[in-house]
Amino acid sequence: MDFGELREAVEKVEVVDAHAHSIVSLDSNYAFIHAFSEAYGHALNSSPNTLSFKRNLRDIAELYGSKLSLQGVEEYRRVSGIQSICSTCFRAARITSILIDDGLELDKKHDIEWHRSFIPIVGRILRIEKLAENILDEDLPNGSSWTVDSFTKAFVSKLKSFAGEIFGLKSIAAYRGGLEINTNVTKQDAEEGLRQVLIAGKPVRIANKNLIDYIFLQSLEVAQSYDLPMQIHTGFGDRDLDLRLSNPLHLRAVLEDKRYSKSRIVLLHASYPFSREASYLASVYSQVYLDFGLAIPKLSVHGMISSMKELLELAPINKVMFSTDGYAFPETFYLGAKKSREVVFSVLHDACIDGDLSIPEAVEAAKDILARNAIHFYKISSTNSVVSSVKNVVSSHSNLPRNLNDKLDNDASLVRILWVDGSGQHRCRAIPKKRLNEIAAKNGVGLAFAAMGFSSHMDGPADGSGLTAVGETRLMPDLSTIRRIPWNKQDEMVLADMYVKPGEAWEYCPRNALKRVSKILKDEFDLEMNSGFENEFILLKNITREGKDEWVPFDSSPYCSSSSFDAASPVLREVAAAIQSLGISVEQLHAEAGKGQFELVLKYTICTKAADNLVYTREIVRAIARKHGLLATFIPKYALDDLGSGSHVHLSLWRNGQNVFMASDRSSKHGISTVGKEFMAGILHYLPSILAFIAPLPNSYDRLQPNTWSGAYLFWGNENKEAPLRASSPPGTPDGLVSNFEIKSFDGSANPYLGLAAILAAGIDGLRRHLPLPEPVDTNPNPEVLQRLPASLSESLDALHKDDFFKEFISDKLLTAIKAIRKADIDHYTKHKDAYKELIHRF
Repeated sequence: MDFGELREAVEKVEVVDAHAHSIVSLDSNYAFIHAFSEAYGHALNSSPNTLSFKRNLRDIAELYGSKLSLQGVEEYRRVSGIQSICSTCFRAARITSILIDDGLELDKKHDIEWHRSFIPIVGRILRIEKLAENILDEDLPNGSSWTVDSFTKAFVSKLKSFAGEIFGLKSIAAYRGGLEINTNVTKQDAEEGLRQVLIAGKPVRIANKNLIDYIFLQSLEVAQSYDLPMQIHTGFGDRDLDLRLSNPLHLRAVLEDKRYSKSRIVLLHASYPFSREASYLASVYSQVYLDFGLAIPKLSVHGMISSMKELLELAPINKVMFSTDGYAFPETFYLGAKKSREVVFSVLHDACIDGDLSIPEAVEAAKDILARNAIHFYKISSTNSVVSSVKNVVSSHSNLPRNLNDKLDNDASLVRILWVDGSGQHRCRAIPKKRLNEIAAKNGVGLAFAAMGFSSHMDGPADGSGLTAVGETRLMPDLSTIRRIPWNKQDEMVLADMYVKPGEAWEYCPRNALKRVSKILKDEFDLEMNSGFENEFILLKNITREGKDEWVPFDSSPYCSSSSFDAASPVLREVAAAIQSLGISVEQLHAEAGKGQFELVLKYTICTKAADNLVYTREIVRAIARKHGLLATFIPKYALDDLGSGSHVHLSLWRNGQNVFMASDRSSKHGISTVGKEFMAGILHYLPSILAFIAPLPNSYDRLQPNTWSGAYLFWGNENKEAPLRASSPPGTPDGLVSNFEIKSFDGSANPYLGLAAILAAGIDGLRRHLPLPEPVDTNPNPEVLQRLPASLSESLDALHKDDFFKEFISDKLLTAIKAIRKADIDHYTKHKDAYKELIHRF
């Protein structure tokens, strides 16, 4: 059986975390060791000897690239700062929604709104016992004492007032007397319980079982009337819990009571070690659902898999839901998501082997368990009234300022605001962190219009670009992209959008251009384009020759040379660790065929994010090389007598989490779907003019030569390295099918936002006109038969002048500026034949 489809589904799905808790500041007195264990006191000292501690610590150290020790990870956390580690963990976890029970008391915990910087949708789960205690901590207005009637009125009224702002309720009755809820508890019993609680004084802690049962039943009635779920702690926890009383079978009286037959109850934590009992309850009671957070990742691998298998022995798959039970530390969210993917794959894999499921059924089960069940059950939607509530749920895609204050941050720390100009060069402005928080996050930083019109050879606007010294745009930091700088951890960097004023995008903004074209693809075809870049670069060292400094290749070893990799290993290892610390996945590193040349492959993701990842990757490669006394260059053709460097991009189309570029079965010709072929046909049709965006320098065409695996002729092929468009079937792709295609012409001097926007525009035109994809060429290209792609930037620019359709997708003014910049570069490098050698300092 081929489990590639199942593995891809599990890894690709963006999970919904239906039960978690607040994160704390780095200076909280809640020790980081608690991320690994529920133990307290002297028992905590033995937690490093547990299987889960050793495994989870190793996973975190690998994520951060830190030393494999608790102290090493803690030092990394301290140096990086809370924003950076949260960004790293949540990006790696790929969580789209999170529901937070903020009733867990933790020192210096952040409020729910703070979490918006990292997760698109953040909602609240209301802990009923905490609400009751907060009410009883307040004095009645008339100075009288609380009675069960006055408390009930206040409590129920408060619950109802929250009903439209929360996703559900939660009870920790298991900690306060156990789960054997007395459904016949009387007001008199509750009154006596209330009296005893009040006698104990403030702050109030409700531990009287009669009062707890009464509060539980009152809450369940409200939950049922408002169709809100009730989460219930079941199974293991810290030592305040009597494990014997947390068996969910004790809930039978509630489940059998007809008054609560329409309720929706979630048994948390896989009810471990009572997972089989929980599975049984979910199978025979319509109102029972299951959540396996905390059991994963706190158990051993065997324990996690066993518990999950026990849940699925009887329980319907559509009743089983993922959560991290993350708390205090972002690492707990990452571990919960990472191990849940691994366990879900393992369990569903075995179910297929055993004959319980087919692979397609397992794929659907994975998506249900990790995301869709929770979305439907909790009614999670970016447009519903709960998500729209500014108070409890906010979107991370807003440009409003975040609370970026971190007590450990030095007021003198700097934030680099990055953008990529029309020539493809990275630029930045640095401002103090304090200014970002107080002014720039909301109002941006000024930048002269002219800066977007700079050519590759001169920091001045190109003639005819329409960009002059008059006028100023606003660089608006996209705070969802703010990252600690890996090679200079005191400072941070953030990507910028360009605005005329807050809320009004500037039409010359490359980042906005890609977002705009991506939206057209989504609106018209319900499609998203995923992209993954292969980055080739050359490491140069400085030597003195005849009294002059000169940059020469780091070495001259052949393709995939171990000795070359060994020599560059200190640089490459640091580069890989730095990239991964930003939550960007590195898939491969190796020595390339050119002198001093290496290739670094990034994992595919949604194209807008892929472009961001590429910018950060280039920044890291150059900075780390510089740190080691080397110069890294992405110039397309460093030496005219050697191989060039590309930034090959792999593309695929996705709809509802499914790769729809790939054919649904082997009956499709070439293994590509109809939409895939039309999309690819559009790109092939317009490739001559697309080159002006993805091969933007005259030097780019020194690379695009026959017999160099760069694509010199206009055709596509199946795994044909000479094809500019190559259909690709990487390991794990079902036989006879194609999962993506590669554009080899893209190079490291291209602005990735403009390049992908041009590619998307051409693909959309192919979809609109249902362009046919010609037959592939699966042999070495014959120049007598095939059309030569532009052999110079001049030829590509001529093609772009003829293709007016780009104006619909890329604003006319931006297009005019790009053409002017290209013309300026053509004129300069035509007159100055050796000027390309200076490009190593710009790209």
